[in-house]
Amino acid sequence: MSEVVGKSRAITRLGLLGTFYRGHGGTKQDSDPDGFPCVRYGDLYTQHGEVIKEFTTFISKEASQSYFELRRGDIVIAGSGETHEEIGSAAAFVYDFRAFAGGDTIVFRPNSTADSCFVAYSLNADAAARFKAKMGQGSSVIHISARNLLNLPIPHPPLPQQRRIAEILSTVDDAIEATEALIAKQQQIKSGLMHDLFTRGVWTEASIARAQQDGLPAASSAKPGQLRPPRETAPELYKESALGWIPKDWEVKLLGAMSEIVSGVTLNASSDAGVRVVPYLRVANVQDGYLDLSEVKTVCVSEAQFVKLQLRQGDVLMNEGGDFDKLGRGTIWNCEIEPCVHQNHVFRVRPKLDQLDAHYLAFWSQSDFGKKYFVLNSKQSTNLASINSTQLNRFPVFCASFVEQKEIVRLLGSVVKKVGALTAETAKLQKQKQGLMQDLLTGQVLVEK
Repeated sequence: MSEVVGKSRAITRLGLLGTFYRGHGGTKQDSDPDGFPCVRYGDLYTQHGEVIKEFTTFISKEASQSYFELRRGDIVIAGSGETHEEIGSAAAFVYDFRAFAGGDTIVFRPNSTADSCFVAYSLNADAAARFKAKMGQGSSVIHISARNLLNLPIPHPPLPQQRRIAEILSTVDDAIEATEALIAKQQQIKSGLMHDLFTRGVWTEASIARAQQDGLPAASSAKPGQLRPPRETAPELYKESALGWIPKDWEVKLLGAMSEIVSGVTLNASSDAGVRVVPYLRVANVQDGYLDLSEVKTVCVSEAQFVKLQLRQGDVLMNEGGDFDKLGRGTIWNCEIEPCVHQNHVFRVRPKLDQLDAHYLAFWSQSDFGKKYFVLNSKQSTNLASINSTQLNRFPVFCASFVEQKEIVRLLGSVVKKVGALTAETAKLQKQKQGLMQDLLTGQVLVEK
């Protein structure tokens, strides 16, 4: 790529670059896994990049007659969304096979002076997003129409430059997509490894010695850090528990017997004299295996409350409830903010030393075993669920020796570390893409064809 710094490029209005159409049609009864692909408005703000690459909906041949049929080069735009950021999200359809656009979409068909991929990038750029956000109408659901988009300012360099810019940006999108595919693969590895580790565990020097002393054949080839052989091939290594088969060395213990569990501060409740203002964690801050500290609020607490609720290194944070995916999820507090307390909808679990490793507990709560317990024992309402301290105290944990817990944490931690590195790489690429879009679409950096 040859680059020169240049002046801001020519700007035109979107309405002068093509024709708008209205996407239409759509009920769940139209679905047919063997039918035609269909782009729905919700697909557009979950797309990776500005080209439609995945189709999550397929419609029957009969139903397709009530949908808008796409042509190669069409741009599909989200006509509604829950936030101002979602409305107007755009992606180009670059294929020759038959596909359709559903209701609440806007289809823009560029003329011969506009490259569809370039226009899609321009529609998703920061300047266009600000324009669309101002045009959005509604409260709980935000809508935007083709009429709102007619005067949207769009860069309009010569067609060869448009195509070159789209090519450069698509290269970054390909790198982002490849990195996200690696993240998904590592997440699958983590899920499978968690299942194996929480049903078979790993050999330690002590467990090998005991198995050899008992004359168990499987111990002859065992090495520390290896997974125990599955029960199907070495049934003598396992015993039956109330929760299923577990290694003979393990026990099923209740969380309350191995930790101190405390509910947090109740907001807007009266407090004693001598209050202090401190940051506190909400359900939104405690994610599945990590913390989201992008927005941390503060609360007034008494000195006694502060002493009781102040978080310490190694505390495990577990959510009381909310959406089903938030229920009971646990992660470790590493003193990211000091001092800090927690809201009453977030439980603080402080494991007893040498009995329960904090990271082991966090992984256990994230496992299929943990999630199943919380869902089955929660109080449920429409799309929401909650647990109380009694249920959390009775949360059963497969307990290996402390040494084995540490080894399980080490093995899972290596996968988590890979996911973290790949996630950081994705964020870096996303930032690089945003910078390139700003430079190339505004003309701050010009490209030669």
